[in-house]
Amino acid sequence: FSLNIAFLPFIISSTLWLAETDKKHDEINIIEIINVFIFFIFLILSWMQVFNNLIRYGLLAKLFHWITFLALIVQIPFGFYLVGLEFSERRIDLENIHILIGISVFYLVVLRLLWKLINPTPNDWKEFFKGQTLVAKMNHFFLYASIFSITLSGILKKLYMGETLSFFIFEYSFKESNFQLADNFYVIHIYANYLLIALVSLHIGAVIVHHFFFKDKILKKML
Repeated sequence: FSLNIAFLPFIISSTLWLAETDKKHDEINIIEIINVFIFFIFLILSWMQVFNNLIRYGLLAKLFHWITFLALIVQIPFGFYLVGLEFSERRIDLENIHILIGISVFYLVVLRLLWKLINPTPNDWKEFFKGQTLVAKMNHFFLYASIFSITLSGILKKLYMGETLSFFIFEYSFKESNFQLADNFYVIHIYANYLLIALVSLHIGAVIVHHFFFKDKILKKML
């Protein structure tokens, strides 16, 4: 469905309200100012394509995609940098930042998947070889799986080490620590990062091939 249609009642009612206010020449109070502000916000959002359609991705899908991508571009080398640091107050502070970014990525990907459920996926593209759609879907599936593996293993590793983690809206810790499990989840964390690097590289390579060799509009859909 179109955002323009979804917001049409709000736009019509706001337009009628503005016309009525103009007729009465009443003094504008704070409620009226807020209504005018909301009216123009709806106009801007109706002009922008927030939801997906069958041709291209909407604004929110693009934001979810690029913010996640940028966060991972920072987070992955940041994590490998932390591995090489000796234990110190500085490393603890940097690890706390790493954890906060990781939890943020987890929330972001969950929201992205929920948003994906209520939006159509653009599909006006053709296969250039047999099985291309299956390969693309498998790549996306393993991308999500590797991201969840990284974030959840990192969280569990810290919890099993006896630490208390902040999940923004609440704090949580395990009653008992288990350093063996912490080490196991750390191994999963590391290998899931290597898997994600390979999958992201494959994803970027596929986009380059589509854009420069197949000459389709797959990249433009996400810009």
